[in-house]
Amino acid sequence: MNIKKYAVIGHPIGHTMSPFIHKRLFALSGINAEYGVMDIAPENLKAEYESTLKQLDGFNITIPHKQNIIPLIDRIDKKAKMYGSVNTVSIKDGIATGYTTDPDGFLKALEAAKITIGGRVVILGCGGVARTMAYEVVLKGVALTFAVRDEDVEIAKALCSEITNTVKGANVQYCLISQIEGDIDVLINATPLGMYPKTEIQPVSDKVIFRSKSVFDAVYNPLETVLIQKALSNGSRAVGGMAMLVWQAVVAHEKWDNSTYDVKDIEKICIDASKELENK
Repeated sequence: MNIKKYAVIGHPIGHTMSPFIHKRLFALSGINAEYGVMDIAPENLKAEYESTLKQLDGFNITIPHKQNIIPLIDRIDKKAKMYGSVNTVSIKDGIATGYTTDPDGFLKALEAAKITIGGRVVILGCGGVARTMAYEVVLKGVALTFAVRDEDVEIAKALCSEITNTVKGANVQYCLISQIEGDIDVLINATPLGMYPKTEIQPVSDKVIFRSKSVFDAVYNPLETVLIQKALSNGSRAVGGMAMLVWQAVVAHEKWDNSTYDVKDIEKICIDASKELENK
């Protein structure tokens, strides 16, 4: 039986959950595959692509190669082109196609948690993760507010301008985190606040949490942040970033081999991946 070969590339690659998650997904789908880790310096990317990466069946990409890989591959998916970023490459019949799976991983994580993007959506932060989520929100025609720190106001202002210039009719604004008021349909934390080891920190006040019907926290370590725990205790729907991490890997497998997975199996991988992270 032929063994398919995949890998994740980055620099420095350090500890990555990709092998653990992808090997579990391959086992579930019954595909005989190897999944490796490759630390590739930026100046070596082109040479490694020609000599090694093109010989694989596919690979995942992390910092700093998500933009630099684009000129090397043959095709780029529409959504990856919009974001200007590729984190998954599928190679079939010698043709390398680039995708970005983070946006769909975000949407699938919400769907699995029965969280619907609608009403009033507030995103905490305005960095790269916030940008990805923001586009998915406004593309659904939903009003969006970025809530940011004082020092990030100019970045938020620029991001709002970018989105309104890119998505026709986008309803997007910003405010300070301290100025969040009223009921929120979906609260999204796109900041690192609450991440291990400073797990006691929460990005917003209890008042804001308790006025949010649904909560998504992009932080994936720990599995349940203080933000998630308080939202759940309030009876809100809530899910953490490990779900997005695993679901974006699922989307990569959909691109590679059209595999499909059961929600319960993905939930189990999320729990096990979190335990694996704790052990590391």
